[in-house]
Amino acid sequence: MELHGGDEAEAEAEAEAAWEEVSVLSAIYCAQGELRLLQQSADDGPVVQINSTVGEERRLDVSLLFHLHPRYPSCPPNISVSSTGLSRTQCHDIRQKLLDHAAALPLEPMVHQLVQWFQQHVEVPEELSRGEEEKEEQCTAVLLLDHIRSHNRYVGLLERWTQQLQLTGRLLLGRHILVILQGLRPSIKEFCRLLKTVKVDVDSSGKKCKERMMKVLIETPLSSSCAHGLQGFVVKNYQSLAELTAAFQEINMTQLYQQISPSLSD
Repeated sequence: MELHGGDEAEAEAEAEAAWEEVSVLSAIYCAQGELRLLQQSADDGPVVQINSTVGEERRLDVSLLFHLHPRYPSCPPNISVSSTGLSRTQCHDIRQKLLDHAAALPLEPMVHQLVQWFQQHVEVPEELSRGEEEKEEQCTAVLLLDHIRSHNRYVGLLERWTQQLQLTGRLLLGRHILVILQGLRPSIKEFCRLLKTVKVDVDSSGKKCKERMMKVLIETPLSSSCAHGLQGFVVKNYQSLAELTAAFQEINMTQLYQQISPSLSD
C-alpha cells in the first residue's frame, strides 16, 4: 500500500527521531565500551547496545540491546538483555519488565528513560550462579543455507542474532553455505527459528523471503577439543573442497566435518 503525503512525512519524521536519539545516547553513554551502534540500517532501523552496571554491594554488568524500528517512537523498541552473571530466565524477566515499562511510556524517544529505570529499579538477584537452566548443555551445530542473495542484509542479521543470543559462529561461503554455531542449545534453537520466520533474503525475483530451506546438518554436545574454537562471528570464503576442509581443521572440527561431509556430496 502506498503512503500518502502526510504518512510519508510522518514516517520520515519518525526515522529522523530514531537517529537523533542515537546521537543523544552517544553523547550520554560516552565512556569506553558503554555504547555500541550494532546496526545502521535505514530499512530496519538502528540497533544500539548499552552496557550498564547495577547493584551496590555486588556489581553486575548487564548488556541492553535496543532495536529502534523504522516506526519508532510510534512503537516501543525491541529489547534484549544479556549478562554473564545471570541465567536466561533472569535475563528474560528483566527484559519483560523493560518491555512492560516501555509500553506504559508516552510514544516518544524513551531509550534513556528505560536505561535509567533499569538502573534504579532492577535489583541484583540473590543468586548469581546462572541457575540450573544456564547449566544446559553447550552445543555445536552446523546449518546448511539455501542461498544468500542480499549479502549485506543477510550476513548482518546472522551476526546480530549471534550477539543477541550469546552464540559464537562462523559463516562459510562457497559451493555450500554453512553456518557453524556454538552455545546453549535453546539459543541455537531460537537462531534456527529466526531463520525460518524472519525475511532474511530476497528470492530470484527480488522479493524478500525467509530461509525455509535451511537444514540442520548436525547438532552435537560441545567437545572439550573445540570448546575454544570459535570467537565472535567470522565470515570466511572458500573456493574448493580442500579449503572447506581446512576451515574446519582451523577450528579443531575435523571430526565434525567428516560427519557432515556425506550431506555435502551432491
